[in-house]
Amino acid sequence: MKKIQFRSVVAMANSKLSIKYAAILLSVSTLISALLGIFRDRLLNSYYLDTYPTGVDAYTAAFTIPDFMFFILTSGALAVSFIPVFNQRLSSGNKKSAWELSTSTLNLMALVTFIASIFIMIFADPLIRYIVGPGLDESGTILAINMTRVIAINPFLFSIATVLNSVQQAVGRFVFYSLAPALYNIGILIGITVFTNGINLFGVQIFEGGIMGVALGVVFGALLQIFVSLIGLFGLGFDYQFKIYWKNHGFRSVLKLLPARSLDQGIDYVYSILATNLSSRMGTGTLRAFQQANSLHQMPVNLIGVAISTAFFPKLTEQVNEDSSEFNGTFRHALRMIIWISLPVSVIAFFARGYIVSFIKNGGNAVIASVLGSLVVAIFAQSIFHIASRGFYARQDTKTPFVVSIFAVGFTMVLSVIFAITGFGPDGLGWAQSIGALAEIVILLTILNTRAKFQLLDKTFWSAIFRMTIASFFTAFAAYFMTKLFPLRATDNSIISTIPKFILISTFSGLVYLVASYLFNLSEVVPIFEKLSNLMFKNIKLLPQPEKSPESEEEKENPAKNQKQDK
Repeated sequence: MKKIQFRSVVAMANSKLSIKYAAILLSVSTLISALLGIFRDRLLNSYYLDTYPTGVDAYTAAFTIPDFMFFILTSGALAVSFIPVFNQRLSSGNKKSAWELSTSTLNLMALVTFIASIFIMIFADPLIRYIVGPGLDESGTILAINMTRVIAINPFLFSIATVLNSVQQAVGRFVFYSLAPALYNIGILIGITVFTNGINLFGVQIFEGGIMGVALGVVFGALLQIFVSLIGLFGLGFDYQFKIYWKNHGFRSVLKLLPARSLDQGIDYVYSILATNLSSRMGTGTLRAFQQANSLHQMPVNLIGVAISTAFFPKLTEQVNEDSSEFNGTFRHALRMIIWISLPVSVIAFFARGYIVSFIKNGGNAVIASVLGSLVVAIFAQSIFHIASRGFYARQDTKTPFVVSIFAVGFTMVLSVIFAITGFGPDGLGWAQSIGALAEIVILLTILNTRAKFQLLDKTFWSAIFRMTIASFFTAFAAYFMTKLFPLRATDNSIISTIPKFILISTFSGLVYLVASYLFNLSEVVPIFEKLSNLMFKNIKLLPQPEKSPESEEEKENPAKNQKQDK
């Protein structure tokens, strides 16, 4: 009876969601995970950043190779290669082939990443000493090696969770998939607050604790991800077999698509290895500072670019086979939404970077704040990248983004070395990343627009982007004014004193952007004002209605409907 109730509750929670609600759910879950990440970093920094900077540098370096292996072998590469093929099998009614594909992918990824994890454990010493952290002192090097050997199991654990989550994404189930990142952070928090004090069983001290406890928390968080991912499979009909169906055509298709995307992911992460190497040479604590700035700038990228792109991707894979014009309309809609949100976020992040850093470190940190300022362009560009790349993946084209990534990463690496040699310090690494990310999206969008059967980025689109840019200038003035009105002071050495100021700055600047967007007749803001108007004034119409052209915005962005009507 309890089993039946459990299955019914899970099935109810894991019901299929529309794109709108999937995007909202993923954004909210990403926000929760980001907040937990901030709390995680805040705790870790309070424990070790000032008292043991060598330890946090070692902890940061220990992630580099395991993360690289995960990104190159699994990560987003699997999702974008697996989901289109899996969807094709389901839509054609071939469920048996679909489940053979999923179980084969799971077993192969688990096998490959398990071997990779063993490889990392064996070669951790030379990898840390000569590739990742040559600038660490001897104590930091030894600690980083030991931590790497603990965290090395993560590629194996993450790959299992990724396959399970990809199945859920493919069928439009996002609830349990969305919980996984938060549980991962909870595992690390347990490592910081519990394992760092040591582990005692029945009076026997089996683990002494210290910063190595945080590494154990990382592994524990990965196990929690697998647990919640397994729950999300209930009711989906997933039929696991301890077998690889090499003759399954869908599985063969995934294997053909996977290498290019995997190498694409790996190429992107090569820069992280170089950045870790260079920052380890810039003084004790700089490696951690650069990583923290990177982590902070990735939060809005995940909230905006990843969440929206992930929600739209299944729809794009469906439409690319049906009607190219409908695909174009959906892609433009997603792209405009991402740009409209990421522009003001980037602007506000630049002016309020000192306040943001205080979230993860009481009293702030000048190095982290400075690097974050150099990464604001990357917030905008990398948010766009996720939908731009999915425009190719929906067409099962993984080669083009890979080639573009090779160029972009190579360009970024050259700039990073030049800036490091010329004395720009960690800021130079941030600026190199921003310039490289901007170049990458320009190239990707240009190619997409050139290959489109119908005009993808039309005059209406560029007109909207121009108006968004002008609105962002007003936002910049507002953010600058508010930072002068509520400046950071030497006494602002706690999150309690900085959060109110940040909220005031970001809220006022955001409102300025919303008003400017409305005055510039941007369709993205209209639903917000309509809901506010209905909520505050009900039937009293106090707000002017935006101008409507004879052709509605939806019709402009979806020529397929116009064609059908003309017929």
